Amino acid sequence: MASDSVIEISGLSKTYGSGDKGTLALNRLDLRVNRGEIFGYLGPNGAGKTTTIRLLLDLIRPSAGSARIFGLDIRNDSVEIHRRIGFLPGELTLWEGRTGRQIIDYVGSVRGDAKGIAKHADELAERLNLDTSKRVRDLSSGNKRKLGLVIAMMHSPELLILDEPTGGLDPLVQQTFHEMMDEYRDKGKTVFLSSHVLSEVQAICDRVGILRDGELKAVESVEKITNVEFHWVDVTFRDAIPAGLPQQLEALPSITDVSTNGARIRMRMLGDFDPLLRAISSGYVETLHVEEPSLEEIFLAFYSGDKES
Repeated sequence: MASDSVIEISGLSKTYGSGDKGTLALNRLDLRVNRGEIFGYLGPNGAGKTTTIRLLLDLIRPSAGSARIFGLDIRNDSVEIHRRIGFLPGELTLWEGRTGRQIIDYVGSVRGDAKGIAKHADELAERLNLDTSKRVRDLSSGNKRKLGLVIAMMHSPELLILDEPTGGLDPLVQQTFHEMMDEYRDKGKTVFLSSHVLSEVQAICDRVGILRDGELKAVESVEKITNVEFHWVDVTFRDAIPAGLPQQLEALPSITDVSTNGARIRMRMLGDFDPLLRAISSGYVETLHVEEPSLEEIFLAFYSGDKES
């Protein structure tokens, strides 16, 4: 295994069930994640992201293939691997009747350095604005997520594996999380982060892998994979869509997929806004809404060549 690789996956597959009724969740995955990078593992729900993570953690066993973390086999050396990583599952289950403080102290004692871990946990909780004196049952979903992040990070692991880490967090806390991940990378540590939120990936990841229907379709830099300059644009007019405007927009080379609904017109736009703004100036524009493409749309555009060079 190369010295700069923290995760190395080769031909990893997972089928649930057997025979003709079996479901292929992951199909011959080959992937390397380098030391000191934040790697975004992307795809829609059901693509196989969580299955990959569960395989890496030896929570389930592969149907074929292998993987190594820190050069160690994920199955034979799982105890040593778990000692050196931090993990946040997509669906976090904690002891409802315990306080955050009690859970932190317990996990710290299991890891063997309760005092040092508790001090770092307090620092993380303060940054995330988490009250650890409350019982888990009294925490909001966002605060439970914060507690999960504290538990994953409080022992300063070499590798963080995070499954949809910012679900339920408000925007300010998401920004704090992004800053913490940048600091983590600056220390030479590694983050493997699964997500379906494009803005999060753009904010912090160095490289991304796109997973679709259990197959890895691309591994690219964030800059390259998100260099798709199209948007969905919705324009609503106060009275009605000006006569002939849909046809005028369809004639523009930068606009496709024009549809109308009452006084609202929706289109897919590539490039500059100026041609669109000139075209719609013939009517009274009440609202104009610009929407980022979804990950699936970016994937399709990336492979169909519908992007700027």
